[in-house]
Amino acid sequence: MKVVFLRDVQGSGKQGDVKEVADGYAVNYLIRQKLALPATDKNLARLEAQRKAEADKEAAIETQLAEKAGEIEGKTIQLTAKVGAKGKLYGSVTSADIASELTRVYSISLDKRKIELAEPIQKLGTFEVPVKLAKNHTPKIKVTVIPQEEQ
Repeated sequence: MKVVFLRDVQGSGKQGDVKEVADGYAVNYLIRQKLALPATDKNLARLEAQRKAEADKEAAIETQLAEKAGEIEGKTIQLTAKVGAKGKLYGSVTSADIASELTRVYSISLDKRKIELAEPIQKLGTFEVPVKLAKNHTPKIKVTVIPQEEQ
């Protein structure tokens, strides 16, 4: 009997697969446990519609990520920090600081975990920091750390 798998079944098939299985296995286990449906024209059409909807959703997400990457790419932010002797910072500039400054200056909301700092910035200067939005979308921003003026 041909069935359409609704969920992954170890050793039998993955979700969305259409496979031929033994009649007893299909009726007594897969269909009864709602792991699969008979491969009728109606069920196959529903599966195809689901696949198309998922592909459209992924394309929309991809487009949104590309737009956000273009929006972030090349932005420059400037952070001030207290500096001790020899230009070393008293604290450090973290990804949370960078995310909050991006939000403040450009109104770009970004999760601090997306900003990839190998380690917090602990000296003055300009640094290129990658922002990993997705596997294929990693724009870079420039972060300039300047000394805080004494008052």
